Amino acid sequence: MRHKTLFHTFRLTFFCITVGTILAACSPAQKSQKIKDEVDSVNATSTNIEPYLTRDIQDEIFYFVMPDRFHNAKPSNDNGDPNRPISFGGLDKNSKWAFHGGDIAGVEAKLDYIQGLGVSSIWMTPILRNRAIQPDGFGHHGYWVVDFTEIDPHFGSNDDLKSLIAAAHARDMKVFFDIITNHTADVIKYEECHMPSGEFLEENQKACAFISSAELAEGKKYTPFVREDEKNVKVPAWLNDPKYYNNQGDSFWQGESAIKGDFVGLDDIDTSQPEVIDGLTEVFKDLISEFKPDGFRIDTVKHVDIEFWQAFGPAITEHAKKLGIPEFFIFGEVYDGNPAGLSKYTTVGKLPSVLDFGFAFNVKDVLMNNKSLSQLSSLFDNDDYYRDADSSPNDLLNFLGNHDMGRVGHFIQQGLPDIDEQEMLQRSKLGHALMFFSRGVPVVYYGDEQGFTGDGGDVDARENMDPSQVAVYNDNNLIGTKQTTADDNFNTQHPLYLSIANLAKIRNSYPSLRHGEHINRAVDENKRVYAFSRVMPSLMQDLLVVFNLSTHAQQFEISAEQKSYKYVAGEGKVKKIDDTLQFDMPGLSYSLFESIEPISYSTISKVEIQASYEENDRVFIPVDITFDKPERFNLAKLTFFGVRANGEETQIATDTTFPYRAALMPELLSEFIDVRVVATNYREQSKEHTARLIN
Repeated sequence: MRHKTLFHTFRLTFFCITVGTILAACSPAQKSQKIKDEVDSVNATSTNIEPYLTRDIQDEIFYFVMPDRFHNAKPSNDNGDPNRPISFGGLDKNSKWAFHGGDIAGVEAKLDYIQGLGVSSIWMTPILRNRAIQPDGFGHHGYWVVDFTEIDPHFGSNDDLKSLIAAAHARDMKVFFDIITNHTADVIKYEECHMPSGEFLEENQKACAFISSAELAEGKKYTPFVREDEKNVKVPAWLNDPKYYNNQGDSFWQGESAIKGDFVGLDDIDTSQPEVIDGLTEVFKDLISEFKPDGFRIDTVKHVDIEFWQAFGPAITEHAKKLGIPEFFIFGEVYDGNPAGLSKYTTVGKLPSVLDFGFAFNVKDVLMNNKSLSQLSSLFDNDDYYRDADSSPNDLLNFLGNHDMGRVGHFIQQGLPDIDEQEMLQRSKLGHALMFFSRGVPVVYYGDEQGFTGDGGDVDARENMDPSQVAVYNDNNLIGTKQTTADDNFNTQHPLYLSIANLAKIRNSYPSLRHGEHINRAVDENKRVYAFSRVMPSLMQDLLVVFNLSTHAQQFEISAEQKSYKYVAGEGKVKKIDDTLQFDMPGLSYSLFESIEPISYSTISKVEIQASYEENDRVFIPVDITFDKPERFNLAKLTFFGVRANGEETQIATDTTFPYRAALMPELLSEFIDVRVVATNYREQSKEHTARLIN
């Protein structure tokens, strides 16, 4: 289907949009209020967080932990299982590559520490039984699975996991598993590429060239084989048959190799086969049945056939519901910063959510490399990509760094090598504040709350919380402390631990920070000021969030209605003069205010669908909407319906923020001839418009 193209320029950032006013305590209008950043400064308005079993994902705060590098509670399991050679060995506490002894029992032993940070959900790297050692390293990370039914003996036992989950649930905390469907450990070899021993035929060879589908059609192929001693190492048993794998050589991360190629030699499962879809779905249903986790994070999502996700996601969540886990939640790892690429998997792919790499990349650029603030405003304006009938940008998982790309502390030191220790600390605090206050669900990477920095990505970002023996970890300059990774780093008085705990307290106290719309309010590139509102239409309360990302004190203005605000958190001075909020904020700071009186509802004067256009593999359907008082802070919800030739309708998208539009994959529109939009001002008043889709 081809759609008429409309050349229309949207204002992606906007300044001085009419909003509520300021503190009731600021009478007379020019009186100012000094704001302090204190842990006990939050005056909670709502702490009614649901129990874990019925708690919505938007109410979660995640702690992402790698068990092997966290805490060693059972040294007896440090080397795995000697009775199963493939899952034995690899302990070397001096090597950043090897196993270090941390385990599931260690996570349970530190639940006080984790919960004290304000965390409600724990996400662990994979803990299923792995191949412990491969030619290119050690499986301390858990991504080289051979047995999908059993916990890796380096990390403990099935009973240890059940104990952790029970202990977490008793505290109203959730536990999420990290799972892999793209590949298993490297067991399958190719006669054309490997010797019978499994080593490469050519000296210094590191990969097997990828064979494309076109080359397969011409008769070129690999002949897969498995060494005799490894023919039955995988569980379930069907995973030992090479016919369930693509066997086309190593991926070079482009074209079809991204889906069908071996991921750095790992055996790439052919997820297009119905038997594989059914088999892996049953594997993970069984895990839910046995352990009762609260959700899955899925590895390497974009390297799996999207038809697999269309079947897998709904089947898994339905199974969990039948077991009495109504809020079981799935989010995927799609290593892509473009919302057009990420949202493909939450719309066409039917996954509930993904990790928001776009958030991580843009915060890194703006806060650690002093790039344009418009990157942030554009990021949130592009949330329309996620708003189909059953997806929301508020369900995205926000993060600053991770075990692959590196730590926020490293990004600060790398991007701004000449700043002092205090500025490093403040930038880390501001990065976490952006993560906790923006739309989406915050994910704290273990060790960031202790100022860990690392030397880069991958193993250089996987330091120990227990005293480390790795020299390249112990020479790192940690942020906010004189300690090193050679010390015990479960310090609950670290300034970043305290700051994150405070951010969690603020987030849990204000529903708008968890469920509200994210509305850009001001972007000043010269002063490096970024402001946004979080608004829950059901409450019509405006939570105004202002960041001064400059190193200098800044004075600036935001338009205001005749409303009053109360202080929530942050630092700086603010006063109201006429219809303007005037801020005076120190460098590298934030302020939060909540409106005391509700925002007034606006009347919608007109809603009209404009000509559709194509961009980033999407069909955009823009809507012109006007209000009776355009100068005000106006809110509306638009619901889009696809209309078939017989008059039947299906909801296809929603939108709640400017610019108002639907962003849809072209194939989702192929069965419709018209599109209808209904706009409401969240009260009884609504308007609608129908337009023909032009082929």
